[in-house]
Amino acid sequence: MTWEKINQYAIEWIKEAGEKIKDSFSKTLVIQSKSNANDLVTDIDKGTEQFFIQKINETFPEHRILGEEGFGDQLSNLDGIVWIIDPIDGTMNFIHQQRNFAISIGIYEDGIGKIGLIYDVVHDELYHTIKGNGVYLNNLKLPPLEEVSIPEAIIGLNATWVTENKRIDPSILSPLVKDARGTRSYGSAALEMAYIASGRIDAYITMRLAPWDIAAGVIMIEELGGMATTLKGEKLHFLENNTVFISKPGLHQEIMERYLNNGNW
Repeated sequence: MTWEKINQYAIEWIKEAGEKIKDSFSKTLVIQSKSNANDLVTDIDKGTEQFFIQKINETFPEHRILGEEGFGDQLSNLDGIVWIIDPIDGTMNFIHQQRNFAISIGIYEDGIGKIGLIYDVVHDELYHTIKGNGVYLNNLKLPPLEEVSIPEAIIGLNATWVTENKRIDPSILSPLVKDARGTRSYGSAALEMAYIASGRIDAYITMRLAPWDIAAGVIMIEELGGMATTLKGEKLHFLENNTVFISKPGLHQEIMERYLNNGNW
């Protein structure tokens, strides 16, 4: 089976899953007005992951699966071909807004990212890549990432990290907020990374993400010449949680040197 064929199946399934999620919207709204919507959303998360697992197991029984909802395999390594799946990245947005969430799938071979897909369901924007063949937003090929300086940069950063919190001294990143052109927070790591790929923002910083939050986006960012590391500048790991710093080239080094090197991560 070629990577092109695997990618073809993955795109077909992610679009089908997106339609199922959109079909749930009216039902979700009804339940939100009567009781606790979280149970339904949990069901949709789980149902979406189980949909992918069924498709993968039927078509690629030798592939393994790491999924947020825990229906996949218990992995101690990334040997062979592994699908890393977040069925709904941005669940709070899904509950409250029914937008600003995405399905995220990264497909790895022996720990190396081969295929990445991030599907913004509501806007019907599918970011997708096969390693070595460029990154696409639907049918539009995205250009390589260009360098940008901090005063011109828009940084994806949650306000939590520049106010009192349990993970980081807020004084570390507050100067970056002042020095950058602006900050944004979309509540979905997958979308924040997709937005770097498409040039809508320039960097993304957060304190703790799971592998399924970043597996697809990292493949895209690196394919376009960007940088994806921990806040220490180290390699990201896909079997454990990480601090995460994703950025256009040049900007990554500048932010590391000026703001992050003094942090205790």
